[in-house]
Amino acid sequence: MVWRDSQPVQGLTREGEKTSYILTDSLMETDPHNLSLYMEVACNGLFGAGKGTMIAPPDPDKKFTLNKAELVVFNRDVHELLVDFEILLDMAKHLGEKNQRSFQALYIANQMVNLCDVTDSSTFPAAHQLASTFFSQRNGESQHTIHAMGHCHIDSAWLWPYEESIRKCARSWVTVVRLMEKNPGFTFTCSQAQQLEWVRNWYPGLYAQIQDFARKGQFIPVGGTWVEMDGNLPSGESMVRQFLQGQRFFQEQFGKLCTEFWLPDTFGYSAQLPQLMRGCGIWRFLTQKLSWSLVNTFPHHTFFWEGIDGSSVLAHFPPGDSYGMQGFVEEMLKTVNNNKDKGCVNHSVALFGFGDGGGGPTQKMLDRMKRMKDIDGLPRVQMSTPDQFFSVLERDGSQLYTWIGELFLELHNGTYTTQAQIKKGNRECERILHDVEVLSSLALAQKSAFPYPATKLQHLWRLLLLNQFHDVLPGTCIQLVAEDAMRYYEEIRGMGTLLLKEAVQSLFGKLLPAGSEAAESTLILNTLPWERTEVISRATPTGADTLALVKVCSMGYSVVKDSLTPPHPVRVVKQLDGSITMENGVIAAHLDSMGHVTSLRLVSSGRESVPEGSCANQFVIFDDIPLYWDAWDVMDYHLETRKPVKTLVKPLEITLAGGLRGSVRFSLQISEKSIITQEVILDSMCPYLRFLTQVEWNEAHKFLKVEFPVQARSMNATYEIQFGHLQRPTHWNTSWDWARFEISALTHSQSLHHSS
Repeated sequence: MVWRDSQPVQGLTREGEKTSYILTDSLMETDPHNLSLYMEVACNGLFGAGKGTMIAPPDPDKKFTLNKAELVVFNRDVHELLVDFEILLDMAKHLGEKNQRSFQALYIANQMVNLCDVTDSSTFPAAHQLASTFFSQRNGESQHTIHAMGHCHIDSAWLWPYEESIRKCARSWVTVVRLMEKNPGFTFTCSQAQQLEWVRNWYPGLYAQIQDFARKGQFIPVGGTWVEMDGNLPSGESMVRQFLQGQRFFQEQFGKLCTEFWLPDTFGYSAQLPQLMRGCGIWRFLTQKLSWSLVNTFPHHTFFWEGIDGSSVLAHFPPGDSYGMQGFVEEMLKTVNNNKDKGCVNHSVALFGFGDGGGGPTQKMLDRMKRMKDIDGLPRVQMSTPDQFFSVLERDGSQLYTWIGELFLELHNGTYTTQAQIKKGNRECERILHDVEVLSSLALAQKSAFPYPATKLQHLWRLLLLNQFHDVLPGTCIQLVAEDAMRYYEEIRGMGTLLLKEAVQSLFGKLLPAGSEAAESTLILNTLPWERTEVISRATPTGADTLALVKVCSMGYSVVKDSLTPPHPVRVVKQLDGSITMENGVIAAHLDSMGHVTSLRLVSSGRESVPEGSCANQFVIFDDIPLYWDAWDVMDYHLETRKPVKTLVKPLEITLAGGLRGSVRFSLQISEKSIITQEVILDSMCPYLRFLTQVEWNEAHKFLKVEFPVQARSMNATYEIQFGHLQRPTHWNTSWDWARFEISALTHSQSLHHSS
């Protein structure tokens, strides 16, 4: 990045075609002829510092060399001619042999070559005039209009850590500001409140310029969320907080709420999102990621998207299938030709600018699109804003189709399971923040003087929301990013625990047992909205743990001294063949000598859950060699490589024989390097088994799963999503069905059997 007078003035990125900085457009005799510039240089490229390929972890041995630094005079006439030739030749090439304008473009380009003498700059204006005359021939009224918007998709972390993204934002956006100064009609869309907050804190001078151009309508905040998060894995509350924190930031910093949800690069979209958008003041949606689907082609580019409650938003997928166009003729033609709804609407979006690693638009991109503003033979290309574009759709889109339910990406299915520790940390921290807010709110309601930790909670929520970025929570990031994410989770756990203690002390200080009484009684809190009867573990006067059966009302508490007496104690019995039975009066289970659940039945009705001849809790391992990217993908053909894990290294051992809790532990060997250790637990009065599984994993390109077949025939299975449920087929009748061979569910799924 170039610094001048203590301020950043432009980014330099080789891959982003930004290799020069113009010192001045016109140097007068009276102007200072001495200039001091500082260059901030980092040893990484636009896509990190990987070895060999674009998507790779940092290579510690990679070397970067500054090969050339020159002071030169920029020749504007030559630049203009080069852009003229480029547009003409691309029209000749891509319009096709049967198109008259293709031949005309080639003819004009040939005339320009004949007229232009590269050794005589006086011939340049005449050649440029030939091109200008050609470009001035206008379209008819029915021509398709492309709404061009500058764009710079910056992954908040991916092949680089969070701290590098801060610099990427500054490098990219300071260049955008310079382009806006020279091109008053240039508009640029910018999502992710977190990135703007970074620039506000680290580059206040640049941020002030961004706010100035936002007031002019050129720098346009979009999206309404804290980051461009994953669209499937966060909880419903987390998604609400993404909008809450994002919209609050945009309102405070830019004076308005976003009306469009901007999520171009995440790996599928929950069917609950339309309702969440509507509830947060958003009724428009833009993405392009479904163009990556491997199996089926999504049938629309402009449509209404309806969620599970009937909420509807106007959706648009840029038909050029990219959020990083460069203003080429071929891209504009694809935007029209690929558009599946061009009979209904005559408008679409083209997002231009280098992305993923930042970079953004260039002057050359702008110059290309200026020439395509209204050329006969090409679609109209006009600088626009999201509001202008969607307003046209709302006016003309009465005949648009409606898509109901999830927008499922038929690729990157591995993101539901990659980097399990990140996913576990996310869910744990979501629960911690829920409990802190519940108890702190109750404490404030009880005592108005209680210092509700709003500032601390906002900080913790923003850390969690940042980790839900669509290359962090899915696990598609380098080790440095994973380490950052785990460190943020530890901060949330640590501060969250302290805040919990403060709220509990305020609420129940008088009830908290002290001295000898503390060893005899336990305060139990229930932060969920239903009554719970569960077995808990608590400390005894000797410091050892003991079990107790307790009942606590909805959103309530109880001081427990003695355990409740269960109506049926848990019984765990080992059979002569090494198998084990577990029963608690509610359910009865049978585990064979390998730890498989061969029977799981409801005691009251005798109904069996495990199909005859099958077994549940069956560990299986698959080969995992995807076509493209390891962290992102698992392909359907991996299912053909199924191998059950059959080597028992530690036989079934009863670790708790019954009473309030029964448990069994055993170990299986995956390979010489990897072992599974599992504890199967049954608590008193509990209608389900719990499985605590620890895997010592030292495998590569393998996929471990555990199977639980059920004795229920249903055409659909029901999966939990954010604040609701979604049904998906249990059969593979169509390509849309079998493309869902790997799917996401927040915490549970079920297949129901209805009997009379």
